[in-house]
Amino acid sequence: MQDSIITYKQPKSPISEAFRKMRTNITFSDIDHEIQVLAITSTDKSEGKTTILGNYAVALAQSGKRTLIIDCDLRRPQMHRKFDLSNSKGLTSILLKEIDIVDGIQKTEVPGLFIITSGPIPPNPSEILASRRMGELMGDLKNNFDYILLDAPPVGMVTDAAVLSPVVEGYIVVVSLGQCNRDGVRYAVENLKKINARIIGVVANRVPITKRNRYYGYYNAYYGEEPITNEETKKRKWKNKKKNKTQENIGQ
Repeated sequence: MQDSIITYKQPKSPISEAFRKMRTNITFSDIDHEIQVLAITSTDKSEGKTTILGNYAVALAQSGKRTLIIDCDLRRPQMHRKFDLSNSKGLTSILLKEIDIVDGIQKTEVPGLFIITSGPIPPNPSEILASRRMGELMGDLKNNFDYILLDAPPVGMVTDAAVLSPVVEGYIVVVSLGQCNRDGVRYAVENLKKINARIIGVVANRVPITKRNRYYGYYNAYYGEEPITNEETKKRKWKNKKKNKTQENIGQ
C-alpha cells in the first residue's frame, strides 16, 4: 500500500483526523437519506481524487463499516496502484461477464475494505458505465456492503462521471488549490447539476502550509490542548525574557 494512504500508514496524524472529520460530515449531511453509494470526482486530472477516496474509504472501514471501492476511471485507473493490487481483472471483466462478481472483489490490508479495480481498459468507457449491467451490478453490491465508493473520472473532461448518476446517491468534487480555477469548478458543478446530481460537497486538496497550520490549531484543541495564539506567544516570550533577566541579576 502506498504511503499516500495516510489514514492507514499514520492513523494518529492530523491528516488522518481530517479524513475522520470528513467521514462524520458526510454521514450527517442528510440524516433522513443515508448515502450508500458515493462518487468522488474532480474538475481536472491529477487533482488527487483517487488519494482522497482511498483515505476516506479507510476511515469508513476503520469505523466498522463494510466498504467497497470501485475504480470507475476506465481511462486512467490508479486505485490498484494505491493498494498494490493486480488489475488483470476487475470492473470491465465483471460487466462483460468474463468473471463472476465475487471473483472481481479483492481484499485489502485494511479489515472491512474491499476493492474492484478497473480491469482491462475498454475502448468505450462511457457506454460500459452507462450500461444496464452496471445498474444490475450496483444493485447486487448494495446488499453486501455498507458503503460503495466510486472513483469517477474528472467531470470537467469526460462524460463518464455524469453517466454514473443513475447508480450514484451523491457526488464529492475534489479541488486542488493552486491548480484549478473558479471557472473550472463552476463548470464541473454546473455539469453535475444538469443531470440533477446530488452534490454532497467539495474537498479542497493540496492546501498551502499556512492554511494547514490553522487546522493544526483545531487538532490540538480537539485533543484537549489549547492552540497557541499570537498574543499568547508574545506573553510567553515576555515572561521568559523577564525570567532570564532575573536569573542574571541573581547570578551577579
